[in-house]
Amino acid sequence: MVAMRYLSLEWIDAMAAAVRGNPELQQLASTTTLGVTQIVTDGPEGNVLYHLQLRDGAAEFGAGQAPAEDVRMEQTWDTAVGVATHTLPAQEAFAKGLVRIGGDIQKLIGADPVFAALSGAFDSVRMRTEYA
Repeated sequence: MVAMRYLSLEWIDAMAAAVRGNPELQQLASTTTLGVTQIVTDGPEGNVLYHLQLRDGAAEFGAGQAPAEDVRMEQTWDTAVGVATHTLPAQEAFAKGLVRIGGDIQKLIGADPVFAALSGAFDSVRMRTEYA
């Protein structure tokens, strides 16, 4: 099994496939409209911009800004790696201000099922991911 670097285009493509293949996320997209853009700064390849978009019955993950962005989150590479590898709890990262959030924060309220299902997609890609 060939490993891919976290947040590389190969990793984003693998996540896109995992999101498309996740029936729970696809089902949530029929009742939830949410566009989240993530910016990760100071990574090995510079800054990375990617998104999760749920709308009109489809859940999509990809490079670049969310087509219909509601929320934008920004964090450093170290924070993103910590959250992705579970060495930094996401709640702690938010509480310490390590993740900056902009946009319609109300859209995040009640979106726990989306992020729980997204976690399953991350898990399916995590074992093939290098975080160095």
